[in-house]
Amino acid sequence: MSHQFQYDSDEHGTVAVKVRPDSADKINRCLQLQRVAADAEFPCARPLSRADLLEPGLVVGAETWLPGGEMYSGGEVSFADRSAKLLADLIGILETQSPTRLGAPPPWMHWNPPTGGLWPTNPVVDAMDQDLVPGHVHAIARAVSERLAQGVLPLVVGHGDWESQNLRWQGDRPWAVHDWDSLVALPEAAIVGAASGAFASTAVPTLATIESSEKFINTYQQSRGRRFTEEEREVAWVASLWPALHNARGESLFQSPPVALDALTWQAPERLQRAGVR
Repeated sequence: MSHQFQYDSDEHGTVAVKVRPDSADKINRCLQLQRVAADAEFPCARPLSRADLLEPGLVVGAETWLPGGEMYSGGEVSFADRSAKLLADLIGILETQSPTRLGAPPPWMHWNPPTGGLWPTNPVVDAMDQDLVPGHVHAIARAVSERLAQGVLPLVVGHGDWESQNLRWQGDRPWAVHDWDSLVALPEAAIVGAASGAFASTAVPTLATIESSEKFINTYQQSRGRRFTEEEREVAWVASLWPALHNARGESLFQSPPVALDALTWQAPERLQRAGVR
């Protein structure tokens, strides 16, 4: 999570100063890639500095201030088209960039942590009563992670938190994409699949409808000008479940309303079937 402050500069106008807990190496790599996107006129703030170490585990940097725009919260299927096209534009811009130095994905995209455990390590969450998490959530997570571990697809750079809450629009025109700390190095189909499940989430994360996810995946392929292979289609569908699994686990542990959990429970069988998981 980053903390952002406004600052008036004679040279750059109003800038945003961001303080965030992470490594300077990873954040500087994210800033390099964000600058590539900005140079290609993708709708995002332009980094104005490197990230410098403020104190151990905390880095600070600056970028142009890009407020405004509206978060879309309308019909999922119609928004799937717009959101998928925008993601396709971004991955097209970054496709020549090396997927290095981005480190581990955020937990909602981290289906096979190096510890060998089912979930990425989080001391606070791991210390909670895991019996609060329904057994079928663990079972689905295990099936998803095992299927994704079989993949040998090449890595690309993409946005790992492609939710409506991180996008801003002016009418139908994209205005700003935020949260560039969540760039990931993963197979393209996995990035697209995870986005297809999470793209409609606003303040409360959920799982998009199967119809909306299908529209998202299809529109993305059309925008990129190529069809996914059978392997890529299966990876996309199985990856669509992981953000919802992460959120369903969190809902259960913190005893929040089961928004993602209910959607996951109803949709998982069909999504797994589309992924070739029996």
